[in-house]
Amino acid sequence: MTTTDARNDPAGGPGDLAAALAQQVDTDLDRLLEELSALVAIPSIAWPAFDQSHVRRSAEAVADLARMAGFAEVDILDAPLGDGTGQRGAPAVVARIPAPPGRPTVLLYAHHDVQPPGRDEDWHTPPFTATRIGDRLYGRGAADDKAGVIAHLGAVRALQSVNGGPGVGVTLFIEGEEEAGSPSFRSFLQTHRERLAADAIIVADSSNWAVDVPALTTSLRGMASLEFSVSTLDHALHSGMYGGAAPDAALAMTRLLASLHHADGSVAVPGLASPAPEPEVDFDPAGFRADAGLLEGVEPIGSGSIASRLWQQPALTVTGLDLPAVERASNTLQASVRAKISMRIGPGVDPAEALAALKAHLREHAPFGAHLEFGEEEAGRPWQADVAAPSVVLMRECLADAWGHDLGVPTTPVDTGIGGSIPFIADLLDVFPQAAILVTGVEDPDTRAHSPNESLYLPDFRRAVVAEALFLARSGQGGAGSGTA
Repeated sequence: MTTTDARNDPAGGPGDLAAALAQQVDTDLDRLLEELSALVAIPSIAWPAFDQSHVRRSAEAVADLARMAGFAEVDILDAPLGDGTGQRGAPAVVARIPAPPGRPTVLLYAHHDVQPPGRDEDWHTPPFTATRIGDRLYGRGAADDKAGVIAHLGAVRALQSVNGGPGVGVTLFIEGEEEAGSPSFRSFLQTHRERLAADAIIVADSSNWAVDVPALTTSLRGMASLEFSVSTLDHALHSGMYGGAAPDAALAMTRLLASLHHADGSVAVPGLASPAPEPEVDFDPAGFRADAGLLEGVEPIGSGSIASRLWQQPALTVTGLDLPAVERASNTLQASVRAKISMRIGPGVDPAEALAALKAHLREHAPFGAHLEFGEEEAGRPWQADVAAPSVVLMRECLADAWGHDLGVPTTPVDTGIGGSIPFIADLLDVFPQAAILVTGVEDPDTRAHSPNESLYLPDFRRAVVAEALFLARSGQGGAGSGTA
């Protein structure tokens, strides 16, 4: 495969294979949605507080689907957590179609675990019953990321029918604990390295730019989180007897948290700026307001383009604060208060250095001589793709052909960033440094992943299956080492 001939499909002239694959995916669509619905019905939440037998059942269901899709080697595997406890991570499915001689291998990643549903009353449909309404399929995991699982299987199955096989080696890797932070991911890669080695890795866990507009994610913000406590007293005090003279830990904490941002809401902690260039695209302000659900009169925070604020600039969010609930509040000065901060950092910023900068800021701005104690922390590196790499160019062409064929008009994919983090991307690059990483997805701005009423836009799901099948077929045309990676 080379980028100059990537559009000359093996089925004939340019576009022949795209048309044949689109027809096959349409023929298979009802079956794909039935399989997706069956996966949605399994509440595979990998958080310790939930029944882990459902995660095992989900892995077994995915393994059965892989066998039906033509994978010859299918295993359910796990790995040690690596924390010295001897505990093992959640079950993952690894399946393999060996590469023909001289052809590359492509690893297809997705995850079969899901977020908790939240409150049932916030859903318009039952969270674990896939419900089709118009062009959308609703349910927890209908998009994130059980749709990614089915997209991989659908692409391989379409190629089996149209082309007699994918034409390359395909390794399917369906993780079972991504929503729980992938605690055994690095250990899993190292334990099963030979099984997972590939020339290119497709991570189907991202979003398209808009409905009917495909995207390739080329950057991800990193993340770092920090728990810390602020203490001012050795015991709680009556607010009437001591208030106004004794420093309250709650007051100290709120003043300290307020120091993290400038008046416009931009981050005030120095040393967190990303060197990444300004994005070439930006969000429509009205569309952003609608997607984010800003209340009337509420303005966005920060400065610069919205895309830069979401993809490159740092963000600090107080995600937890230990204070008495209002209904349980007494007239008391708090002796100690604990908080958790989630920090997002742009490409080129080291998370360890970002955590050090945050701690230094907190120490410098602690009021009244309050004592600080730092607790648990977590970090994941940001990522920036080589947008000129042959594999990236090829994937753009496949997205353009799949969407363009279906819509009947020329379509240009958008290179996007993601404000959220996928920390395991850094692990993939560390363990497989020569592999090309391609982050694709079936979501859209109204998918509401992690939220109530999560949904999948079905036309883009079909196109994503076709695009991935095209990428696999075209990657095999020139043989291994010819540009896939």
